[in-house]
Amino acid sequence: MATTTAAQRREQAKRDYDAFLDRCPTRELLSRLTDKWVALVIPALADGPRRHSELAGRIAGVSQKMLTQTLRTLERDGLVTRTVTASVPVRVDYELTPLGHELFPVMIAIKNWAETHMDQVFQARAQFDARP
Repeated sequence: MATTTAAQRREQAKRDYDAFLDRCPTRELLSRLTDKWVALVIPALADGPRRHSELAGRIAGVSQKMLTQTLRTLERDGLVTRTVTASVPVRVDYELTPLGHELFPVMIAIKNWAETHMDQVFQARAQFDARP
């Protein structure tokens, strides 16, 4: 049985999480993180816990079903916690985890970039669409 060196193990670890490789698990995570609802839910939770209805009111156009699916996915990935408080009616709050807070600056930067550059994107699209 051949032994591997520390350098070989580090190189293997790099290959294991290289999103450019076809079977890299980070591709699935990148696919989730680039979902428009994820890109809006993360910033919406940045200031603290929110109830489902508060998030639905903040994020225009998201359906109850899609918001629920997005929150469940974020919870599964360790980015959001769901806290149920026994009361009448039952209170459920969603909050970013430390991992979610780490992701927040990236997501808000993308959101801000999109808002800042939308006019330029519209212009580029118009030029592209006007080509013969």
